[in-house]
Amino acid sequence: MRKWIYRLWMAVLLPCILNVVLLYSQVKTGMGAAFWAVLAGSVLALSLIEPKEKVAVSLRVRLMHKGAHMIYCGLYAMAVQVVVFYQCYVRQVLPYHAGLSVWITNGVIACVGCFGILGVGVLLIFFTSKRLSIVRRLVMLLTMWIPVVNIGVLLYACRLVYEEYDFEREKTQLRRLRVDSDLCKTNYPLVMVHGIGFRDLRYFNYWGRIPRELKRNGALVYYGNQEALGTIVYNAEDIKKRIFQVLEETGAKKVNIIAHSKGGLDSRYAISKLGMAPYVASLTTMNTPHRGCRFVDYACQLPEGLYRLVASCFDRTFRKFGDKNPDFYTATHQFSTKESERFNNQVPDDPKVYYQSYTSKMKHPWSHLLLSIPYCMIKPLEGENDGLVSVDSAKWGEFQGVFSNTHSRGISHGDIIDLKREDYKGFDPVETYIKIVAELKKKGY
Repeated sequence: MRKWIYRLWMAVLLPCILNVVLLYSQVKTGMGAAFWAVLAGSVLALSLIEPKEKVAVSLRVRLMHKGAHMIYCGLYAMAVQVVVFYQCYVRQVLPYHAGLSVWITNGVIACVGCFGILGVGVLLIFFTSKRLSIVRRLVMLLTMWIPVVNIGVLLYACRLVYEEYDFEREKTQLRRLRVDSDLCKTNYPLVMVHGIGFRDLRYFNYWGRIPRELKRNGALVYYGNQEALGTIVYNAEDIKKRIFQVLEETGAKKVNIIAHSKGGLDSRYAISKLGMAPYVASLTTMNTPHRGCRFVDYACQLPEGLYRLVASCFDRTFRKFGDKNPDFYTATHQFSTKESERFNNQVPDDPKVYYQSYTSKMKHPWSHLLLSIPYCMIKPLEGENDGLVSVDSAKWGEFQGVFSNTHSRGISHGDIIDLKREDYKGFDPVETYIKIVAELKKKGY
């Protein structure tokens, strides 16, 4: 009820404020003070009856929601001004005696007010919404000056904002319900192992918002800290050292490994060939190419000189980022189907370790523009894939299923680790890992 009263006040008061000069010119001089008093009282009442949210969301989300609300108010005000202009300026339904200056002043105030409300609303959602990607922001900037088109773009942006707002409210409410629940407090600490081409950086987390939420729900989280372009054997040594560091720091007897992409192969080698099976309770692989990638087979057919030239450029670059022994040439060749078959024969699973796997899939090439080309290469060769790894290649141990969403986008190789820090319709990457770790806890790991 309070919300509808607020909307009614807005519907009546906003046009009055924008046309205050015109309205004031119509009241008698003796009623001027009363008019201003009523207007000021209305503004005060409006602020008092504004509905408060039952779920306290973050300041960013509140500002984002307020921005979308202001855009709707601005569009409504502009529509009302068209009616006012037609009725008063064209048909002259409202008589006036103040002269041309009143009409000009009122028109200027109304225009500044409408565009000011719209402008503030656009700025608020532009700088606070996470669902507005860089591409969508550029589209907003380019279309803001095109009549009619800009209205459609603004309405679309507002729809995204309200979806994000509802999502954040539900997540905040869920966090409240989970307070002190220790949903992800597993028996053994988690070691999260990244894939190829990345490092565990301090200010840009490879796993996005996932580790923070796991910690909030009781998990003890560590990282593999292996190199970005190291070979499987080299990185497995790093993981081995890291596991011993975690065990010494926590006093735990084992760890649970969650590994993405090539990190799953590095971890398998450490477990089976470097004697880490007694210290690993479980290995969960996410989108790992256990059986290789067919498109890498074609890439390996490039001229040897060209391939090594490209590899040397990558090696020099990643050595500057901290890699001690980058080997792009060997690391990428290890993704071929022939090398993967050899690897699987030489690195069998240890029966004392619980192995499980998950993967995801894109639904069309433009689900993730950076992965559109490999997606199109893999699709006819291996079927459904995440833009880099096919579903069949990612299956290992106890296969738990394929992640996607309920809409046409799908979930890519990067989406599964929250690389873009975005929320997708029908799929929440953060909540996905909460459920995965909670299941590990239920199984006693």
